[in-house]
Amino acid sequence: MHPAPNERSHPERSPADLSTVQLVERLTTQVSTLVRTEVGNALDEVKSKGTKLGVGIGISGAGALLLFLGTATLVATAVLGLATALDPWLAALIVAAALLVVGAILAAVGASKAKNAVPPAPAATVASVQRDVDTVNAARKGQHQ
Repeated sequence: MHPAPNERSHPERSPADLSTVQLVERLTTQVSTLVRTEVGNALDEVKSKGTKLGVGIGISGAGALLLFLGTATLVATAVLGLATALDPWLAALIVAAALLVVGAILAAVGASKAKNAVPPAPAATVASVQRDVDTVNAARKGQHQ
């Protein structure tokens, strides 16, 4: 049983004046509108954040490339500086060995830190959800007795 056209054009009517069927129809319409609106808002937000993320990654990539090129230039400068006191091949070998030692140390420290971070599960959130489940189960058991 659908409400009369007059009732549909006046959604501001008090819920106390509506029948159960009219209330259920209003609830269905409102929930459907709410879900569509929330999904639309979520999609808009994700698109906006995705665009900002892409721009940020592009700019960061350009910055990282320039940092790499600057570091490479500094390495070349170190080789050329040492070459004034040593043979050029020996200067390059010393700089390369120093870079390999520092890189190996950094890689070992990074691997150790990463190993200590595993597992990446959110332990605090898991514990909180478990407490919620336990509370609901305890409340259910209390109602059945």
